[in-house]
Amino acid sequence: MKNYSGKEKLRSVSEMLLAVFFTSMVFFIISSGYAQGEDKAAIECYKETAKTVVHSTAAGLGEILKSIKNEKERVDMIRSFIKPVRFYSDKSGYFYVYNFNCLNIAHATQKDLQGKNLYDYKDGKGNFVIRELSAAAKKGGGYVEYYWVKPGSKNEFKKMGYVEPIPGTNYFIGTGVYLP
Repeated sequence: MKNYSGKEKLRSVSEMLLAVFFTSMVFFIISSGYAQGEDKAAIECYKETAKTVVHSTAAGLGEILKSIKNEKERVDMIRSFIKPVRFYSDKSGYFYVYNFNCLNIAHATQKDLQGKNLYDYKDGKGNFVIRELSAAAKKGGGYVEYYWVKPGSKNEFKKMGYVEPIPGTNYFIGTGVYLP
């Protein structure tokens, strides 16, 4: 185990507080419950929530990852950070992280994807889902529509994903909302 200097300890504590702040912000936004129902306005609220939580979490992870140089430690930290986070009233909101080459780094609900390259993965409609998400993240962030298996189901559902790069890394983080 590494011995940390006072400055390193302070930075570590600051990073953890930042992580707690961002996580608390995510839950505050989600718990406000302003997007109930399936109408167009509700979907727009869900999309805005996705964008807000991804942006906040990307910024927080970027700060935390600055001090972690070892790739395995970075991956372990990302996985443990996103694992417990769920949002939206039905708990269908979760995070996933990929590198820009479409290698899954972390997935909160589908652990079997971790470490797999999904560059050639197509959804049921023939979309190269992860390629499209990576392209949107490379542009600074954006929405991508695709089909994905909803947690608790075996079927693909239409989904609007939002992704952003994690600053200072070759990773991007995303989430989405299942559409009616």
